Amino acid sequence: MKKKVLSMLLVGVLAVTSLAACGSSSSDKSSGEKSAQSDDENTLTVYAWDASFNIPALEAAEAAYQEKNPDFHLEIIEQTQSSDVEDAITLAGSSGDYSQLPDIVLFQDHYIQQYVRNYPDAFQSIADADINWDDFGAEKTSFSTINGEHYGVPVDNGTVIFAYRTDLLEECGYTIDDVTGITWDQFDEIGKEVYAKTGKYLLSMDGDGNDLPYMMLQAEGVSQWKDGAPYITDNETMVEIINTIVKLQQDNVLYLANDWSDYTDQTIVGDMVAGVMNGNWIIPTIEKVEENSGKWEITSMPTLSGEEGYASNGGSSLYITGNCTKTDLAKDFLAYTFGGGEGSIATYDNALKDGGVITTCISAGESDVYNEGVAYFNDQAIYAKIVEMGSHVPVVEQSDFHYDCRTQIASAIQSITAGEADTATALETAESQLQQVIDGAAQ
Repeated sequence: MKKKVLSMLLVGVLAVTSLAACGSSSSDKSSGEKSAQSDDENTLTVYAWDASFNIPALEAAEAAYQEKNPDFHLEIIEQTQSSDVEDAITLAGSSGDYSQLPDIVLFQDHYIQQYVRNYPDAFQSIADADINWDDFGAEKTSFSTINGEHYGVPVDNGTVIFAYRTDLLEECGYTIDDVTGITWDQFDEIGKEVYAKTGKYLLSMDGDGNDLPYMMLQAEGVSQWKDGAPYITDNETMVEIINTIVKLQQDNVLYLANDWSDYTDQTIVGDMVAGVMNGNWIIPTIEKVEENSGKWEITSMPTLSGEEGYASNGGSSLYITGNCTKTDLAKDFLAYTFGGGEGSIATYDNALKDGGVITTCISAGESDVYNEGVAYFNDQAIYAKIVEMGSHVPVVEQSDFHYDCRTQIASAIQSITAGEADTATALETAESQLQQVIDGAAQ
């Protein structure tokens, strides 16, 4: 019964959780109009967004650290969205005046390296914090490690899950084991059977903001970048993946939605699919279809070779700003709570229950809470599994132009599937246009 109660609690919380990269509203914490600093020696200020996701995680960390320092207070200054934090750093860096920044900021992983390079005085290294960095997946910390220095402490876990409707698989003669450790060609064959017998796609994705190529490529340990330059047309793995995506769509195995709303509201919530693959933040969207509770399980991704595939999509970390004068307190707070210290299990247990934030700290993911079965996912201990899978995500080269690359690759796929260009031509166009964006930014 304890397992069931906790599982239902997590489902209820996650059902209102939004993407880690966006969100709004607040706790008792202040709005952006209030001063970003506090004179109290036991108070730290932090910019964060998303009252149903990131902010509950910070509140859990505050409560955990108060066990060590009862006088401690974390003043969360809520931002409407993640770009508000980026704008604050840009404004401070452009003016050379960092005095309006808080002690700590929550920052998106894919953007942080660009901002540290552009505004190095906006951030402080935390390399000497009491943190066992080996307790995190190498891919997660690769974003916040710049020139060999650690700048950020990971918060949320963007590890990719592949969730399947096991009842529909069973109807077609398959189990979750049959879709674990398989090739994309085998996945295609299974998907064709599922569509023929159930009328449901085995996979869908937003065809406009298409993250599928990136995730599939990362699972192969290959990047879209090579030595800082686009690596597309000469990237044999990329070509094979694009051809695979096109074939999956032609075979009615993959549905490429028109936009994000079509992807989430129509294909997932609209119950068009028997499989969902994305960062684990997609879980609350899956859970919106209450009548499918108990019918889902998760596993790893297919790959071209048939080995189990691991990738990550999204996530954020916490950074100490150049304006922080209580650096020792900030480092100790982050190490104790999010950094694998004594308060990490309490922090992440409550962050999961109250906001759906899943840790990337491997030891925190071994707790009893993480190992509880989740009713919606057939009592599978999905949170412990997600943390374990995250430890296997390969590190691949990243770029400040990640999202520009995504846009161009998505357009290339649309051109191919519309019959407007073959794969080689479409990818040549994508690489050329991406290079134009990069050159334009350098001017």
